[in-house]
Amino acid sequence: MDRILIIDDDIHIGNMLEGVLLKNGYLTARAYSGTEALLLLERDSFSLILLDLMLPGVSGEELLAKISATPTIVLSAKSDTATKVLVLSNGAVDYMSKPFDIDELLARIRLALKKTAGSENTRILRFKDIELDTDTHTVTIEESSAHLTRTEYAILKLLMQSGEQVLGKLSILDRISFDTPDCTESSLKQHLSNLRRKLRDLDGCDHIESVWGIGVRLC
Repeated sequence: MDRILIIDDDIHIGNMLEGVLLKNGYLTARAYSGTEALLLLERDSFSLILLDLMLPGVSGEELLAKISATPTIVLSAKSDTATKVLVLSNGAVDYMSKPFDIDELLARIRLALKKTAGSENTRILRFKDIELDTDTHTVTIEESSAHLTRTEYAILKLLMQSGEQVLGKLSILDRISFDTPDCTESSLKQHLSNLRRKLRDLDGCDHIESVWGIGVRLC
C-alpha cells in the first residue's frame, strides 16, 4: 500500500489532506517542518511526498534538493511562475497552487505514483554512451563495466540526470547529502577524481568536464 508523507506546518490543511488520503486508501505520515521531515526520511521511506514551501527551519525549496529520490508534489500558496519553474527544475514531479481542488490533487497523486511504478521497472539509466545500473551500481560504456562506490554512484547518477547542465560542487554536495552523508567538501574532489578515472578506464575518453569557476558536467 502506498504511503504518503505530508510536509506542512498548517495543521488544518495537514488534517484535511490526511483525512482525504486515508479515505482513499493511502497510508500517511506527517511532518510540520523541513527539519522534522529530514529526520523522518532518514529512518523511513515513502511512495510520495506532498510538500509545502513555506516551512519553519529548513524551507521547502531547500528540502526539495535533499528529497529528490522520492516523487514530490509541491502544494504552495506561492503561485508565481518563477517559483513553479524553480521547484520543477529542482526535482518536483508536480506543482499545485493553494487553494487546490481535492479531486484534481488525487488524480495527480495517482498519475505520479503510476509513473513511479513504471520507472521502477527500468533500472538502467542512460546518457549518451554511458549506462548506469541503479540496482548494482555498475557503470557500462561500450560493453566494459566498473563497479562504483556509493558516493561515486550518487555523483554519476546526479550528473546523468542533469544532462549537460553544469553543477557546482556545493550543489552536488547538497543534492547527494541524503544518500551519502559522509561525503564532505574536502573529499568530493577525490571522489570526482576516482569517478573520472573509472570512466576513462572503460573507453579511454574523459566523460566529466570541469568548467572553470562554475563546476562539472558530463561531456
